[in-house]
Amino acid sequence: MQDDIIDAFRFVAEQGDAEAQYVLGAMYGLGKGVPQNDTEAARWYRLAAERGHAKAQFFLGIRYSIGEGVPQDDTEAFRWLRLAANQGDAEAQHNLGGMYNAGKGVPQDDTKAVKWYRLAAEQGHAGAQVCLAGMYDYGEGIPQDYAEAIKWYRRAAEQGDAAGQCLLGTMYRHGKGVPQDDTEAARWLRLAAQQGDRSAQYFLDLMSDEDKGAGRWLGIAVTIAIGGVLIMIAIAQL
Repeated sequence: MQDDIIDAFRFVAEQGDAEAQYVLGAMYGLGKGVPQNDTEAARWYRLAAERGHAKAQFFLGIRYSIGEGVPQDDTEAFRWLRLAANQGDAEAQHNLGGMYNAGKGVPQDDTKAVKWYRLAAEQGHAGAQVCLAGMYDYGEGIPQDYAEAIKWYRRAAEQGDAAGQCLLGTMYRHGKGVPQDDTEAARWLRLAAQQGDRSAQYFLDLMSDEDKGAGRWLGIAVTIAIGGVLIMIAIAQL
């Protein structure tokens, strides 16, 4: 029965149906119903992408970005992500903002990074909301504005995004864009820490006044971040 369904998808895809090509690409990428094969996944994504399928363009761009099933190529990644972003795909817009921010596959341009982060953020993409908030927080590509940073961190945090919760907590901790409030800071940091956010675990531990509790979150952070920069910071505090 499953083989019949796959054969039907393949038949329709070979007739040039973009949605079937996209689905077949996803099946090969995930190894669902067919043996996992990154080269085949990229081939079917490309066929759908060339027919204007936004999600296929996005996933093909990601594959070029990481070199999965195709040679790693930031220029090609940027090309396909921009095509998807121009069709309104929020994931592509977020990733395109990141490429402009980092100067990958395109000259570095914080102003354009802000543009694409905003388009994705306005569609509710939590990662883009955090990135846009960060641009406001540090005045990159846009005038520094802590109130706007708080707004976008909060939108991400309220969706359950751990990075947004952690960064909103630090804003309350330092009184940036909001009145300084350790209770609110701890509330947001705790929500992030409970999701495994290492920075939140570290900052929450530093806020603790109870000797009994000191080191609990910090110990977790050190355990998770072995080999990373965070562990060196944590050790310095012990």
